[in-house]
Amino acid sequence: MTKLTRRHVLAAGSSGAVVALAGTAACSDPGADSASGDLDPSADVTISVGDQPTEDKPEELAAFNKRIEEFEAENANITLEPSTEVWEAQTFQAKLAGGTLPTVMGVSLTYSYELIDNGQLPNMTPYLEELDLVKDLNPLALDNAKDENGDIYTIPTGLFSVGIAYNRRIFEQAGLDPDTPPATWDEVRSFAQTIKANVPDVTPYAQMTTNNTGGWMLTTMTYSNGGRVQNDAGTEAVMGEETIAALQLLHDMRWTDDTMGREFLFDQEAVRQAFAGGTIGMVLQAPDVYITLIRDYGFDPADVGVGALPQGGAGNNGTLTGGTLKLFDAKATPNQLLAAAKWIKFYELEKYYDEAAALADAESNAADGNPVGLPGLPPVSQEVYDQYLTWIEPHINVPLEQFASYTSSTLELIAEPPAGTQQTYAALDPVVQQILTDEGADIAQAVADANETVQGIIEQAAR
Repeated sequence: MTKLTRRHVLAAGSSGAVVALAGTAACSDPGADSASGDLDPSADVTISVGDQPTEDKPEELAAFNKRIEEFEAENANITLEPSTEVWEAQTFQAKLAGGTLPTVMGVSLTYSYELIDNGQLPNMTPYLEELDLVKDLNPLALDNAKDENGDIYTIPTGLFSVGIAYNRRIFEQAGLDPDTPPATWDEVRSFAQTIKANVPDVTPYAQMTTNNTGGWMLTTMTYSNGGRVQNDAGTEAVMGEETIAALQLLHDMRWTDDTMGREFLFDQEAVRQAFAGGTIGMVLQAPDVYITLIRDYGFDPADVGVGALPQGGAGNNGTLTGGTLKLFDAKATPNQLLAAAKWIKFYELEKYYDEAAALADAESNAADGNPVGLPGLPPVSQEVYDQYLTWIEPHINVPLEQFASYTSSTLELIAEPPAGTQQTYAALDPVVQQILTDEGADIAQAVADANETVQGIIEQAAR
């Protein structure tokens, strides 16, 4: 499995803005200085918890509500008020500023540095230490949640790196080896041409372009070519030949090869649904695409393949890594923050520390037809994770051999752009859309214009 290094995950760690973290974060922290005196683990407390599944997903909702009941049974003094609030890039900042988010919920890892720097997160170190959590969490994941003094402000619950998902059945129909996904962008283009020639009514390669996913994947492709969208400090927009090469490839596949179909407004949900319908050959995704395809759309597990991100230029340039963190309400009391941390430990992490919980979770998921043992980057230390895999080995139901190219990858894992990450992605969406809808678009000029826009976003984020 691909390993992270601190340098790779913390590409933003040299940002000049980080120097100010310790001073700014304190203004939002209701409990860091007084937690030891004000904290009463047995006090009655009520908190709201986000990410409750909606009623259109009855099995997931039932499982979530069952966990709520189990947690409250173990913690009689804590009342949980579940909320269906989930992170959405377009509305998150407004809801955060308006104070309408739950006590704890999942958000994109891309916000970590920005929220710490802006003083919008409480210092969670006292609560994690109270629960004896710090030492067993993935230290590389925690590096995304710390300030320069080592204080922890969120709990990362998942990391991922982008690869390429492909339909193994379509590969077979096209005469391609389903065990050998494309390793380079030249191979992606060639494979797409082969699919077009041999499998009618299929989009050989699809690209996400909306709801910030266009910029997200353009950034990923830029990384694969050896470039960056922002410098590591998050102070300058630096898109150049590597981004131009990524857009030129998309242009040529769209207009010269006609291997990208006719839909150019995909976001994550839409492209996964189309893939599940058997109409897409290849698309950039992380391994968690498997969960959505199998659980939500009934896709045949035998047809899912996930490989390492194709590379351009000299090759072995790297891939984008990101993930999810648990955001805590800066206005919550110390007792509420401790209760929220307890909930995350129980709901997200308990299975990694408790064999009975690991087996119960694995058995339940296997019985429900959910994936068990899906490849990924764990939120806990490697030692803890290896023990967990040993516990659940009899119940692993994911065809791991179909992820072999991904799990054996040694590509460098590169952090997302550090300044105004989601705003940067949003600004790049229309660039990708333009290239796919305007055959005569000036790619170099589009990248130059995008650099100006992203530079403005960087400067705004620094204010």
